[in-house]
Amino acid sequence: MFLSVFDMFKIGVGPSSSHTMGPMVAGSRFLDLLRASPFHAHGLRASLHGSLAFTGKGHATDRATILGLAGFLPETYDHTRAEAALATIAATHSVAPPGLPALQFNPETDLIFDYGHPLPGHANGMILSAVDAEGDVILQETYYSIGGGFVVTDAEQKAGDAARARAEVPYPFETAEQMLAMARASGLSIAQMKRANELKFRSEAELDRGMARIWQVMKDCMDRGLSGEGILPGGLKVRRRAKAIHEALLAERGMNLTPPHTINDWMSVYAMAVNEENAVGGQVVTAPTNGAAGVVPAVIRYWLDHVPGASTARVGEFLLTASAIGGIVKHNASISGAEAGCQAEVGSAAAMAAGALAAVLGGTPEQVENAAEIALEHHLGMTCDPVKGLVQVPCIERNGLGAIKAVSAASLSLRGDGQHLVPLDVAIETMRQTGRDMHEKYKETSLGGLAVNVPNC
Repeated sequence: MFLSVFDMFKIGVGPSSSHTMGPMVAGSRFLDLLRASPFHAHGLRASLHGSLAFTGKGHATDRATILGLAGFLPETYDHTRAEAALATIAATHSVAPPGLPALQFNPETDLIFDYGHPLPGHANGMILSAVDAEGDVILQETYYSIGGGFVVTDAEQKAGDAARARAEVPYPFETAEQMLAMARASGLSIAQMKRANELKFRSEAELDRGMARIWQVMKDCMDRGLSGEGILPGGLKVRRRAKAIHEALLAERGMNLTPPHTINDWMSVYAMAVNEENAVGGQVVTAPTNGAAGVVPAVIRYWLDHVPGASTARVGEFLLTASAIGGIVKHNASISGAEAGCQAEVGSAAAMAAGALAAVLGGTPEQVENAAEIALEHHLGMTCDPVKGLVQVPCIERNGLGAIKAVSAASLSLRGDGQHLVPLDVAIETMRQTGRDMHEKYKETSLGGLAVNVPNC
């Protein structure tokens, strides 16, 4: 099983990897399908199902779908161009994707939010269609946005993850148990094994350049969040708080009376800054999703700015370790809030960050696995219940607490020798079972939990 560090950490746009990035990618993939087909389309249609329908407005799924069908992609997204394109599409009732003639598309009638039963393959389903001049469907594809910006067709979903992710790599671990066995046999760290796998597909320079860019985008996002002010969009009137908290923390630095627990505020504010940027639709890195994008960069920033001996030269080691853990979680359970609740998003992110921090602090592979397990275990059962379908409440603060748990988990693991009762694989399987048993209203539909108990205005 192989998932690249660049699969786990995708550069994209907020507020949601599954509800914004995924539909945009699906739209682009459908255009590729249309370009390769012999049919001459007159117009396009789209229907959103399951969680994409229920929280689509708050997650900007409608905008993302339209922009995807107009040829936009998350990694090259430009906000000014996107706004201009949306205005033109609304006025002309047509899209003009590159390499295709103008196609009729009225956002008011050709984009349907279907609140009936979800599609069978995943909670995040959408059907894209091309029609002829008479309105008859001439080409159609079903897509599932399965979390973290990953998109599969109906056929790919039925084929399964193993067929899609199979690759000939030196260390093809699919479970944490296999990962530890390979580490013991090779004498390598988890990051070293992951690096060897990555080098089957790219050069050392390409790998290091790509990871440096991932961290730079993460850091830039955090810095924008730490300077941003105002009210977040969407109608909840949530104030951006990261800037004020950060300024207060800077003012308190060096004071003898600052309580030790203030370090938790530093971790929280780093994560909140990222997720406030995500909430306004800024450029973020899935880690492994947008809804959980603040945890990993917050822990990296905590390590670099507050831990003696930390070095940016080892950020790649951090990312490689984190992606190895995230790949195991995704392969054996889920990173999708619509599929398994927030335990699959912030829980997975905390496990990735905890294991990676333990690694760069000198932990053995066994201690790294223990750190990831501790972090994931204490997110089990967490629901996904965004108020008004917005990735704001409780998502922003939840990332802060996820970062704190990650650091605590890493610290606890380093106090031991890596031997512990509950293996990471067991925690991952428990998360999968819990997600399967969780009621749909607690899985990113905004039909339960805080979403129905907090006033939406």
